[in-house]
Amino acid sequence: MSNDKIFEPFIGFNKLGEMWDQQLNGLLYNLADNKEFVRTASSGLNTYSMYLERLRKSQELFATLMNIPTKKDVANAAKLSIQTEEKIDLLEEQIWKLQESVSSITKENLGMFEDVVNIVIQMKDEFQKMAQAVAETQKINAGLQEEIERGLFEIRPEKQKKEPEKKQDKELVLTGINK
Repeated sequence: MSNDKIFEPFIGFNKLGEMWDQQLNGLLYNLADNKEFVRTASSGLNTYSMYLERLRKSQELFATLMNIPTKKDVANAAKLSIQTEEKIDLLEEQIWKLQESVSSITKENLGMFEDVVNIVIQMKDEFQKMAQAVAETQKINAGLQEEIERGLFEIRPEKQKKEPEKKQDKELVLTGINK
């Protein structure tokens, strides 16, 4: 029983296909060599292309009437989709650049505002010091005014040396009187 052959149909089909392939190739080679066949095939191809073009136009017409997209419509939609994606990518890049510039400007502004706040704090401290100095000066002035009113001090003009060509300024000098 080991000598029995197994029937394999694919090997037979393969051999049959190879034979047909060789015969058809030979026939086409012989026909392509014939000028009359080439002319006939050429006119047949021209007629076929004309009918194919008419069929395409009629399909487009019917598709337009029935509001069905054609291959051209789908191709145009795909092209527009690709263009839209490219534009969106460009916009994303521009948005990223804007975000980077805004963040850098924000950092610069933050630094500037910190400097302004520091300056304002320094000005406030100086103003408080000046206000204290003015208050102390007013107290001293009020005390001196009080002593002047009591007669402890006398206000009289100071004698100055005469300078020949200069105008003399008279200043009041506060002097104490001992009683």
